[in-house]
Amino acid sequence: MNQTTITKQRGLSDFALKYFAMVCMILDHIHYFFSFTGKIPLFFSWIGRLAAPLFLFCIVEGFLHTHDRKKYFLRIYAIAIFMGLVQFSFYNIASGLVRPDGFFPQNQMLASFSVLLVVLWGIDRCQKKQWIRGLSAILIPVFLPFLLYGLFAVSEAFGIPYGNFLLNLLVYSVLPCHTAIIDGGTATLLGGVILYLTHRHRRLQAGAFALFVLAWDILPVLLFMPAGTSASFFFTDAYEWLEVFAVIPMLCYNGTRGHGSKKLFYWFYPTHIYVLYALSFLLYLTLYGMGS
Repeated sequence: MNQTTITKQRGLSDFALKYFAMVCMILDHIHYFFSFTGKIPLFFSWIGRLAAPLFLFCIVEGFLHTHDRKKYFLRIYAIAIFMGLVQFSFYNIASGLVRPDGFFPQNQMLASFSVLLVVLWGIDRCQKKQWIRGLSAILIPVFLPFLLYGLFAVSEAFGIPYGNFLLNLLVYSVLPCHTAIIDGGTATLLGGVILYLTHRHRRLQAGAFALFVLAWDILPVLLFMPAGTSASFFFTDAYEWLEVFAVIPMLCYNGTRGHGSKKLFYWFYPTHIYVLYALSFLLYLTLYGMGS
């Protein structure tokens, strides 16, 4: 019996990984939305670091195994556009819905996933020697931010009426830019490509992703943090590196889909974010009123 057959008989299915990631995400977002109370333990966010890389892993697996990649992408992209428009409205239209301390949700992970899926499709096309379509799908999302930055500069220089407003609307909706997305962004794009290119070798995949996380989240901090900073800083402030522990459940993935509702994950993400935000808004008003 080969190793692949043995692996498929035990371990965690795709749905099991998603449910586990969902629990981690809820804990993380409880801290994210209610940390102003000073009552939510920081370890909620430590555990929450596992959520994004596990969902990223599942997105890559979904891309590899779905029977309809176009539908798979459009489902995620549509929700990303909706959430982007909501975030845009906090900045430009619905300022009255911003919490009195200036906080509002900036969760755009599905926008990061949308950019990644286009690039993965491009890589797949290149692997099939469809170079024009493949390279276009890779290069356009990667370099789109620089084109838009140029358009922003032109708008500023010539004072084009509503130019920046319309460009921002595009960035937060139909043209998400990996460099502008706070939630995931470039790190999600690079990490997803690594997971995709190494998916045939699970241990190599886990090792490559772990090295990427440590390099991305620790090296910049080491280079720029003030001299004499305590090691505890990596647990109190710069704890994004804890994502590295997501490779453990990744290694437990058994290659099966499992049982569950795929629609749950698409709709739970935006729903729980806006419900938690609304509750945090009401609690803030109860505790502090309209004062910041």
